Amino acid sequence: MLISRNKVVRFDYTLTDDSAQVLDSSEGGEPLTYLHGSGNIVPGLESALEGRQAGESLSVRIAAAEAYGERVDELVQSVPREMFEDSDGIQVGMQFQSGDPDGNMSIVTVVSTDAASITVDGNHPLAGVPLNFAVTIVEVRDASSEELAHGHVHGPGGHQHE
Repeated sequence: MLISRNKVVRFDYTLTDDSAQVLDSSEGGEPLTYLHGSGNIVPGLESALEGRQAGESLSVRIAAAEAYGERVDELVQSVPREMFEDSDGIQVGMQFQSGDPDGNMSIVTVVSTDAASITVDGNHPLAGVPLNFAVTIVEVRDASSEELAHGHVHGPGGHQHE
């Protein structure tokens, strides 16, 4: 069965940057499972997997724009310390959920602090970084009607509903 829209795909992977530093891997764990065509993985990798089948292996370099996007300088902001509860405990690397006036939520990462302010970055940590994936496709199957309705995989390797 070929990978196409509305197929459930399971694959093992190793993700590296251009200096061959391993950023993430399924080695020693379960394969990643996703619903193809639902935007559950980075667009460039989803495109590279289209038309492939179980048992195939591939190595693919995904440009930053087709991965987590290019960095947006405007997403780095200095915020007055009083905007945070317990601002004395905030350290570089901490992440917080932030909302905009329209109710959209995002994750921000603390990149620096000083006596008056805390600087946060709303870019994904891998924004602006080309990604290199080494992938082995483990399984391709039809999605269930429930998975299609919810837009993600259920069961082993996928999302569990309570």
